[in-house]
This record gives sequence, C-alpha cells and structure tokens, in this order.
Amino acid sequence: MPTAKVEQTVEDIAKPIAESLGIALIDVEYRKEGKNHVLRVTIDKPEGVTIEDCEHMSRELDVKLDEADPIEESYSLEVQSPGERTLRRDSEFEYFKGRDVEVKLYYAIDGQKLYDGKLLGLEKDNIAIMLNDGCEKSFDREKVSSVRLKINF
Repeated sequence: MPTAKVEQTVEDIAKPIAESLGIALIDVEYRKEGKNHVLRVTIDKPEGVTIEDCEHMSRELDVKLDEADPIEESYSLEVQSPGERTLRRDSEFEYFKGRDVEVKLYYAIDGQKLYDGKLLGLEKDNIAIMLNDGCEKSFDREKVSSVRLKINF
C-alpha cells in the first residue's frame, strides 16, 4: 500500500481513538528509517500530553491496527507529543496558533533568515507571526524553509 494511503488509513483509525481520550490527533507519518518501518503518531491537548496519554493512545491504536492490519511490513509504532516539530499541514497552523515558533527562511529578509515569535496563523499562503518585540511579520510560504514549534523553559 502506498505511504499516503497507509497514513490516511491509520489517521481514519486513530482519530476516533484520540477523540475518545480527549486528545487531538496532529499527524500520522509512515516512513522507512534504515531497514525498519516506523509509524509515528503525533498527539496533543491544550495542557500538553503526558507519557500516560501516549501510552493509552499507543495501546488502543495498536489493538485497532492489529484488527484492521493496514500495513503489510513489520513496523514500530511511536506515539509522541508535538515537541519541537516542524509544522507540515495547513491544519497545524490553525491548531498551533498562539504557540511559540521559529520561522526559517531560504533567503534573508531584513538581514535575517531566522525569526522567533507567536504563530498568528496561515492565510492565503502567508505565514504570520507576532515577533517578540510585538511587531507582526508575514512571510510568503514559498520563501519559508520551515516553521518549527519552540519549547521555552
């Protein structure tokens, strides 16, 4: 089964499980890493996920995946929090509004390739953040190399 189909099938199985646990399903990624296949499921909730949340999701998802058997190869299931993940989907830009992010550009704008701030969202392929100095900055998505969540301690 093609990777995109595996990810969609797993997402369809995982979403109701996450909802029943009071967790948001953020992403499903299936990939080959070296000789092994890894199914990585990212979850979150407003107050942050705990190890117990990851364990519960992993156990329940594992049972459903064994029943549906959508993946032919042997694989490792990893359930994780978003941590400092790179945002990939449009829906993630909406979900993570207000969170601290790091925007990395392909080319410098105003002498900088790296900007930190709070994510304001994605609109018409423009990524907007509130810089730490309180100024709003918008970037054309095509000029952005990555947008990554930042954890501040």
